Amino acid sequence: MGTTFDAEPMPDPFLRIHAVNVYVRDQERSLQFYQDALGFRIAFDARVESGQRLLAVAPPDGTAVLTLIQPEPDSPQCRLIGRPTQVVFVTADLPATYREWRRRGVRFRSTPRLRRVVYEQAGLPGDESTTAAATSDRDQPAWGGVFVRFEDVDHNSFALVSFDEVSRAVEAQRRAAAEKLEAERRAAHELEIAMQVQARLFPQRLPAMRALDYAGACVQTRRVGGDYYDFLDLGRERLGLVIGDIAGKGMPAALLMANLQANLRSLCATAVEQPERLLQQMNRLFYENTADNAYATFFYSEFDDRTGGLRYANCGHLPALLLRRDGGVERLEATAAVLGLFTNWECRTVERRLAAGDLLAMYTDGITEAFNAGEEEFGEERLIETLQTHRGLSPNDLVAAVLDEVRRFSPQEQGDDITLIVARCVKC
Repeated sequence: MGTTFDAEPMPDPFLRIHAVNVYVRDQERSLQFYQDALGFRIAFDARVESGQRLLAVAPPDGTAVLTLIQPEPDSPQCRLIGRPTQVVFVTADLPATYREWRRRGVRFRSTPRLRRVVYEQAGLPGDESTTAAATSDRDQPAWGGVFVRFEDVDHNSFALVSFDEVSRAVEAQRRAAAEKLEAERRAAHELEIAMQVQARLFPQRLPAMRALDYAGACVQTRRVGGDYYDFLDLGRERLGLVIGDIAGKGMPAALLMANLQANLRSLCATAVEQPERLLQQMNRLFYENTADNAYATFFYSEFDDRTGGLRYANCGHLPALLLRRDGGVERLEATAAVLGLFTNWECRTVERRLAAGDLLAMYTDGITEAFNAGEEEFGEERLIETLQTHRGLSPNDLVAAVLDEVRRFSPQEQGDDITLIVARCVKC
């Protein structure tokens, strides 16, 4: 039986024996013994191309497999029937297993004994290489255990031992690995649920606007993250376009993002009349409900579909870009500090007017701070150049074009969440 070594290591840290060959005179007779007397189960039973029956059994709670081979009469393998198999079975309760198997008719060579086990080059517990029985806990090595030998119907002999310290250590490792695997499975399941929940926090529909065509996208680096964007129907023919970036990554940032989204959605009824008050309330709630070091950058804007007016507040976020129809570029700089760090927090709003053909882009630092192999940032200039190059596309396609350009520039593993909103004024 050969072993193949792959170039990449296998994810399972344990190396298991696939099968041990046991030579028997009659497969069906041996199968009955292993099933009825030992309580084994059939591992596989099939006919190979030669017509030979391939039959194997396994303990009910183990991973070891015994292949029961019935050799041709007078073949060299026939001389291997009825010999010590060098196979050792380990049980947690040897006296109970001994009593049960004896009741079922299993032949034992002796009663169970406490042995000082000495593993030599070819020795196994119970053969000539073992020493005399240990008589006290002081004399017994840490790896000693209770031992007995039994035979199958063809007098093939096996060892049955109790858990010694080595076996207990191996079993503890097995249990720890199983528990770790189960914990990872649960964590992956919970992460999948969190990802689905967070996906529902992003806009599920786009309120209809006559004068504005817009789109947005978020690509998280850890399946869930702290970037946030939204499109809010503020009533009175006004649309809220917002983007935010929670400090941090992964699940903690995602939870804070959900908190920020909930606060905004619950308070946005006051946005049209008093946007500064809305943002002050959001800052207060974020400050009171998060840890001292938690904060978010946030860009709030509202578009008036009747006049083309754009009112905004930039709370420590990257400047939004306003690409005018004539090729000019305006940077909508910060008008307030970040959310969540200060109790005494002031904010002001600024107004702009959009004309037909003007383009608004709001983004997070996952775009501009994407690095290439030369440790060069994508940067704001490349973003503006990309937007200008593809500005004739629809907002949906323009968002996709920017994300593609960032991926080409930085093809390695994404280092931060990437979020982008693009909006085009289609008429005055």
